[in-house]
Amino acid sequence: MRDTILKFEVSALAIRARTFIFSDPRSKALLPLIERTAPSNATIMITGETGTGKELVARYVHQQSGRADRPFVAVNCGAFSETLIESELFGHERGAFTGAHNAREGWFEAANGGTLFLDEVGDLPQSLQVKLLRVLQEREVVRLGARRPVSLDVRLIAATNVDLRAAVEEGKFREDLFYRLGVVTLPLLPLRERPADILPLARHFLGVYGERSGSPAIELSPDAEDLVFHYPWPGNIRELENVIQRATLIAPGKQIEPEHLGLPSRASREPQISARETEGLDGVRAMISKLIACGEPELLDRLIDLAVREAFAATGENQVRTAQALGVTRNVIRTYLKNAGLIGE
Repeated sequence: MRDTILKFEVSALAIRARTFIFSDPRSKALLPLIERTAPSNATIMITGETGTGKELVARYVHQQSGRADRPFVAVNCGAFSETLIESELFGHERGAFTGAHNAREGWFEAANGGTLFLDEVGDLPQSLQVKLLRVLQEREVVRLGARRPVSLDVRLIAATNVDLRAAVEEGKFREDLFYRLGVVTLPLLPLRERPADILPLARHFLGVYGERSGSPAIELSPDAEDLVFHYPWPGNIRELENVIQRATLIAPGKQIEPEHLGLPSRASREPQISARETEGLDGVRAMISKLIACGEPELLDRLIDLAVREAFAATGENQVRTAQALGVTRNVIRTYLKNAGLIGE
């Protein structure tokens, strides 16, 4: 299967913010939706774990829109204190608060005519959520200390690494804002759930950083490729890029070996099963075989229920760790736990 590689140049961007590489079928399945929605002015919500490339997707959407020659402004909502973020987003007039010696436009005005990317929008305090909703509805912003609104023509792209629907249910995020932001949702899977992207991305970063370090022909050894492919990459693409960059700097020759990657070996990550535990697993297999022979009703559902309950208990009822233990997404686990009555609505 050939890789889908989409490149776009924007000055002063990081390496990962200039290139898409979609090789895994689950990644490629998202591409048509990105292509269809990019030319529109629809508000977009990008979801995914930290390091999955949310800003990359936002920049690509901007580049494929009619606003490509206008500003793209990226703001991390979690980078500012609650007292500063309103001024940062909406601007302020001179004297609006202590230290406001001059009037200043906010990020919405800075992005006027273009695209504003609000990363980690789930970190916005609720007082700001109300004001953001009004800006989206009225398409105008009022600076702190001002009386007259400023008209806006801004496309908003938001991103989050938290489950906003769960935040709505918990009363931490406004439901009306949730629906206003999520006209189109682009879910980015973690790297461990799209494994066919791992090695193409690694080779891409090898080419970039190998050339920068004066070793354009550097490559991964077969053992190093095996380690890279099977590592779970909790930091996703960002972690992969950093590991490859470091390896190109410390590898003495033209080939990167496992020891240059700084990753735990596969053997150290595989659980060691004792003889007694092996006997236990054999017992489980024997039990399943016996249940099948007896025609036990709904056997698969009952085994899945048992696995989820045991994992949930073993992880201290932590939904993220339960999902990781079972190799599924947190949303899948959350839905199952709710249906099983293990967590509240």
